[in-house]
Amino acid sequence: MAYKTPGFTERTAAARAAKQRALDQLREKPAVDPEVIAARQAARAAREAAEAERRAARQQAIAEAKAAKAAKAEAAAQTAASAPATPEPKPERTEAERKAARDARYAARKARKR
Repeated sequence: MAYKTPGFTERTAAARAAKQRALDQLREKPAVDPEVIAARQAARAAREAAEAERRAARQQAIAEAKAAKAAKAEAAAQTAASAPATPEPKPERTEAERKAARDARYAARKARKR
């Protein structure tokens, strides 16, 4: 006996029967006990309260960190304001000092290569 591909009417009838079975199973399901519903709602409320508390603590920690950062920046600004505006200029090196520094760098480079 060969397999026969179901036609449109057979497919719609099968779909209708499956839908009816699902509806029947849903109707047969017993109602949830009100005590269970109340317990679930209480647990949800407790979770939400704990999450709100954690969120508030986190926001407070962020605000404290921002305040500390602002205070640190303000202290740095005051320190910078009290410091002299221009640093003391370095004295200009003479040609002989520059040549001696250059020769020292050259000698150090040669010593590393050996």
